Amino acid sequence: MQLTSPKTIKELLAKYGAAPSKTMGQNFLVHAPTLAKIVEAADIGAQDTVLEIGPGLGTLTQALAAKAKKVIAIEKDRGMVEILKETEGKFGNVEVIQGDVSEIFKSQLSIINQLPKNYKIVANIPYYLTSFLIRSFLETDNRPQEIILLIQKEVAQRICAKPPHMSILAASVQFYATAKIVSTVSRGCFWPAPNVDSAIIKITPNIGVSEIPRETFFKIVKAGFSQPRKQLGNNFCKALGNEPAFAQGSGVAKETVTAWLQKNNIEPKRRAETLTVEDWINLTKSYSQLSSIT
Repeated sequence: MQLTSPKTIKELLAKYGAAPSKTMGQNFLVHAPTLAKIVEAADIGAQDTVLEIGPGLGTLTQALAAKAKKVIAIEKDRGMVEILKETEGKFGNVEVIQGDVSEIFKSQLSIINQLPKNYKIVANIPYYLTSFLIRSFLETDNRPQEIILLIQKEVAQRICAKPPHMSILAASVQFYATAKIVSTVSRGCFWPAPNVDSAIIKITPNIGVSEIPRETFFKIVKAGFSQPRKQLGNNFCKALGNEPAFAQGSGVAKETVTAWLQKNNIEPKRRAETLTVEDWINLTKSYSQLSSIT
């Protein structure tokens, strides 16, 4: 069954009385070369377990099953699950789970925790789930070896941004992982076509992240970006002022923040978007000394 054919897709949907759901972000990939690029980027071997989110009709699922030891596909749409029984029926290494991945993360018996070490995530995900899924998988105890996603092009560019174009999203993902865009994908490669172009992004989790206080890191990043167009010194003075360590309520002394930043070779007049992830990590490591810096 040629699932990259719009004609085949329409016939299959009609057979089951189904239609693409805008709410669930269902845009089916109909471009075989892009499908091949996704699989190539994942570098799947015969011993790999692959987790796919939102398999839809099973186009990518089939390509993954041809190479992997096992593919676990989580699909929220019950109608699509019924279709997957037909499109994936001949593959003995595909397990389809009907469920909402955001709810699965909340379960103590989550399938995520039961996956083998070094599993991979490969998926064409709904755009609205991008930030949640990436952050959730990078923060889970059983992190994947690789994450290869087909996502909105603009979001992929934001994730991979470097100074002076950093954002909270870029800093958050790059704190946990190395991210790169493998290829861009035209909106015409989908049916129905979305309103934006897409990109294949490859995210490789870093080693040693657990050694850095995560809560402190994100507290500092959020404070720095609290007013993105403002200077870092001013942002930190205001945003960190309510922290118990200072007990001021009205802000941190400008001299204290200035000394803290300069100790980390950062000028107070710089903006948050100009800092590297390493800058944020250095600020995190020295944050405990902030209240005593003079």
